Amino acid sequence: MSRIFICLFVLIGAMSAVMCQLPGHVGVCNGRLGNNLPSERDVVELYKANGIKRMRIYDPNSNTLAALRGSDIELILDVPNIDLPSLQSDATQWVETNVRPYFPATKIRYIAVGNEIDPDKPETREFVPQLLRAMENIHRALTKFQLENQIKVSTATYSAVLQDTSPPSRSSFKESGFMPPVVKFLASIGSPLLVNIYPYFARVGDPSRVKLEYALFTSQGVEVFDNGFEYRNLFDAMVDGVYYAIDKAGGQGVGVVVSESGWPSGGGGNEETVANAETYYQNLIRHVGGGTPKKGGALETYLFAMFDENEKPGKTTERHFGLFNPNKTPKYNKLGLRSG
Repeated sequence: MSRIFICLFVLIGAMSAVMCQLPGHVGVCNGRLGNNLPSERDVVELYKANGIKRMRIYDPNSNTLAALRGSDIELILDVPNIDLPSLQSDATQWVETNVRPYFPATKIRYIAVGNEIDPDKPETREFVPQLLRAMENIHRALTKFQLENQIKVSTATYSAVLQDTSPPSRSSFKESGFMPPVVKFLASIGSPLLVNIYPYFARVGDPSRVKLEYALFTSQGVEVFDNGFEYRNLFDAMVDGVYYAIDKAGGQGVGVVVSESGWPSGGGGNEETVANAETYYQNLIRHVGGGTPKKGGALETYLFAMFDENEKPGKTTERHFGLFNPNKTPKYNKLGLRSG
């Protein structure tokens, strides 16, 4: 009996270890806009405890970069929008300060130059003419230090820069013209385009046309037939729309990394519930291992976000995207996450 008990104990422990590990292609965004969040070192330990192998941070926070040393966690390191003006002539100092002291002990995978820069958005309009030059200069600085093949330069964009997105094959970048040169630059250096994909915002923005089930991966059948492909969820349609836009902009071969995707658990109405958020994250994690109808294979995806951020500006829902509470306890039961 004792031998059977020991075997069962080992089996249960092994199952728990599997439950507490996200697939390697799934990371989690680590926003820090809160006054009650764990220390950077504790956050890294929480990633490790849950087998989370990839992280995105939104500025070159030296404490986080230092805490990641030796962790084996791969990183998307953002260049904040407000830093773009200072990178118009040269980015050597930025790389000297924020990359070289940490890499390779801190495994920087991508540098995302700017986030959701859009000529139609007043708060980012001024950065549109600065984006490509900043990307080129960051890449040039990495090349100077022979890091261009180890750290890839990109930008994090979002669905609002597309037009005519239904069905996905009609999608293209808006006529402002700033995205095609960015995409062609990415093609020239072998980098993917980072894209924030949120079926949640599509659903709440147009609830009469976007079914909740289509947004949550729970549709029972095909919702959209397009160009020989079948779409059962909005996430796939949104990602494939980006692929079509990239191709039309002359970026054939440029991959897509989903740099954010999530669903809020509160702060709104009937859509923003713990149950809906848990359903979305659970289905997203399962789904991205198989890619999209247009592009098979695992899709590198970053869940937004690690914690609720109580100082994040905007609507109340913006402060309810966390997988964990600030005390490091998991918000959801079905994701297999554990406390720190």
